[in-house]
Amino acid sequence: MRAVSNHTMKRFMCYYIFFKFFVIYLLRMNSMKNWDWNTGEKCLADVGSWKKDYPVVQECVVSNDGEKIAAVIEIEQSAVVPCINNTLWEERYEKVWSLKFTPEGRLACSVLRNYEWTVAVDGSPWEETYDFLWNMTFSGDGNRIAANIKKDNEHSVSVNGKSWDHGFVEVRDLTFSPDGERVATRIKTQRIATLDITGFAGKVLSIAVDGIPWNTNFLGMWGFCFDSLSKNVAAGIKLEHLAFSVAINQNPWAETFLGVWEPVFRPGSSDVVAPVKTPEGWTLAENGQPLWDKRFIQVWRQRYSNDGKRIAAVVAPEFGRWTVAVDGSKWKRTFSDAVLSPHFSPDGAKVAAVIKENNRYGIAVNGMPWEGDFDMIWDPVFSPDSSMLAARAEINGKYAVIINGTVGKHLFDGLWDPVFSPDGTRMLIRCIENGKYYRRVVPIEDI
Repeated sequence: MRAVSNHTMKRFMCYYIFFKFFVIYLLRMNSMKNWDWNTGEKCLADVGSWKKDYPVVQECVVSNDGEKIAAVIEIEQSAVVPCINNTLWEERYEKVWSLKFTPEGRLACSVLRNYEWTVAVDGSPWEETYDFLWNMTFSGDGNRIAANIKKDNEHSVSVNGKSWDHGFVEVRDLTFSPDGERVATRIKTQRIATLDITGFAGKVLSIAVDGIPWNTNFLGMWGFCFDSLSKNVAAGIKLEHLAFSVAINQNPWAETFLGVWEPVFRPGSSDVVAPVKTPEGWTLAENGQPLWDKRFIQVWRQRYSNDGKRIAAVVAPEFGRWTVAVDGSKWKRTFSDAVLSPHFSPDGAKVAAVIKENNRYGIAVNGMPWEGDFDMIWDPVFSPDSSMLAARAEINGKYAVIINGTVGKHLFDGLWDPVFSPDGTRMLIRCIENGKYYRRVVPIEDI
């Protein structure tokens, strides 16, 4: 049997990766297509009455499709319960934290009952209970829920109510693989006494994947992530004083740097890119080698385009000035207060980011700020064909949809991020007006 050449294998992997991403894209688009995109309005809850009937109503959350709104309501002291579309869950709890909807629309939260914590989903709690529970996280499709847990002085991870067999001294943060089948968390491998100064300076941090810890420990660790094939895990690490690097599957780069921020994998690849600090300044490095030839005062929050061909990051070309660099070339315009994570349009031709200057917020696209500024603005959302960019903004205590820099016709008492329809002709508006929650599908020209 003839051996398969490396070139043939790489070509096969490229086809496989493209096919996988295409399937994921189709599944997401089909999911959105199943939403109700008929133009019209639904009044789904009287949020104002909740605040009249109960002493405490916490912040509301809304499902992706806009069909549900929920909040934690305190009925009486030490008796709280989620309320969804005017209906209370049957069971009352002592505490409810981290209320949010899964991607497919189930309502989940961490709950305290009889001094034990667990997760409840649509009113049904997990059978397992814990001394404490935090970092409730969903897989991409929402079918799996994971959380960091503490039980009997050991820390671990529970996935859909089943704890890992292995416990650790500590666990911090967690992330799902893109396919939702794997979970990674940062762990501490040795217990350190409170006043043991030398112990705190030891290499006791590592990563556990699906309950199996790496064999290598590090002095510091942060920003771990999976690649797009859900095979490899990368993390920023500290090896020694002023010696930072990136580890992939516990193996560090051969190169070390004066500083490293969170790494990311190139889409469809096992190549890893991270901001690194060299004696000349900050830049991006790929697999330990400089990716950009330019150096900056700071580089972070790097993001790839969907096809993995372009990369953008927030940079500081000089002290106290922020902007975005795309493929190493910075925007001409800089901003004084902040620039948040860049967002590529679906076609990869545009990059947008939230900017802040003189304590006012806005959006810049390919380096050009929208006219006007706002009290607050949230992450921008591109239309499927990349021709439009929308965001929600706060204006004098009210909220509005902004499209391509133009403020919408309506102001709302509450508003969530706008969602373009799959064909880009309509927009889903999830809003509160006069104490009532509405789900509206509106033609773009009527926004």
